[in-house]
Amino acid sequence: MTKVFILDANKQPLYPIHISHARKLLSQGEAAVFRRYPFTLILKEPLTHSRLEQLGFKIDLHLKNTSTALRK
Repeated sequence: MTKVFILDANKQPLYPIHISHARKLLSQGEAAVFRRYPFTLILKEPLTHSRLEQLGFKIDLHLKNTSTALRK
C-alpha cells in the first residue's frame, strides 16, 4: 500500500494518505505537488476543521541517500 506525504496550507505535516486519495485531491485542484522526492502534496486552502492529526516530519538529505521520519 503506497502512501503520500501531505502538508496543510501552512506547511504543517499531516498523516500520509493513500495514493488514490492523493489523485482525487490533485484532479479536483485541492492540492498541488510540493516535492517530487519524496512525493509530497500541499493543500491549497487551510483546513477549517482538522480530521487529520498533525505530525512532525523531518527529511535528512545526504549525499548518497535521503531518509524521512514521522513523529507524533
